[in-house]
Amino acid sequence: QVQLVESGGGLVQPGGSLRLSCAASGIIFTIYAMGWYRQAPGKQRELVAIITSGGSTNYADSVKGRFTISRDNAKNTVYLQMNSLKPEDTAVYYCNAAAVVGGVRTGSWGQGTQVTVSS
Repeated sequence: QVQLVESGGGLVQPGGSLRLSCAASGIIFTIYAMGWYRQAPGKQRELVAIITSGGSTNYADSVKGRFTISRDNAKNTVYLQMNSLKPEDTAVYYCNAAAVVGGVRTGSWGQGTQVTVSS
């Protein structure tokens, strides 16, 4: 049974920092691409950052230079370091795990963690 558990969200002032964590279980973590997505009220869910099984990363233009995604395969955990936060970063942040297993694309989502950037 796949389980992704996010943590680290909260309320932060503009310009502040937060570090999100996503602990995975029930999967062979090393073969999965891990991603962070976010969904603001009234908007569609969007990709924030992704890190492949090989460690390659990709970011949404809106967070480049401010956010950093990383993974610790020994801990089955992916992180999102968020710096210079802006009010427009306010959203529920979701962790995603994706891989092709036995020729079948598979993916799972966490329950989400709220990030609020406000003074």
